[in-house]
Amino acid sequence: MKKALLLLPLLLAACSPTRVVSTDAQPGVDFTTYKTYNFLDVTARSEAVLPGPGGVTYQLKEAVAAQLQRRGYRQAAQPELWVNIGVVVQDRVQTRQTDIRDAPRYIGQRNYHWQSQEVVVNQYEEGTATVEIVDAARNERIWSGAVASTITRNSDKLEKRIEQAMESLFARYPVPPTQQRQP
Repeated sequence: MKKALLLLPLLLAACSPTRVVSTDAQPGVDFTTYKTYNFLDVTARSEAVLPGPGGVTYQLKEAVAAQLQRRGYRQAAQPELWVNIGVVVQDRVQTRQTDIRDAPRYIGQRNYHWQSQEVVVNQYEEGTATVEIVDAARNERIWSGAVASTITRNSDKLEKRIEQAMESLFARYPVPPTQQRQP
């Protein structure tokens, strides 16, 4: 029973529609000394590809802002941290490899040759969102993370998926949520 309870979080993570691709923190940086953030003004080139009210970039900014505020940061016009968000959408193909069970049945005297091959099962789009945190005074990236997910055309599901993705990504951020900090 204990083994099953230990494996449950791993199984739930494996079923998640989002996955953290990478995170990187600059060593020696005390992230608790920063108090303010703001977003770099970037126009997403793939806005037309991604559905959603207000656009995906807006939804990503809202989700990132929520995660930063949970960690005690506040948005400011002259921030200590700049947040840069990037989005890349790629067409993907899901395949499977054939095996001998897929071979046609032939009975006769001809020489038959069968070879394993990849068969297309599904075509879909995968989006990767990258979040970079930059020290405004030094103009130096101090943290970055990337998360990937399949793209859904349902705007409600997409919004929930973005929130889930940012929560998973910021679980690896050096400052944990609900940490009390002095303003």
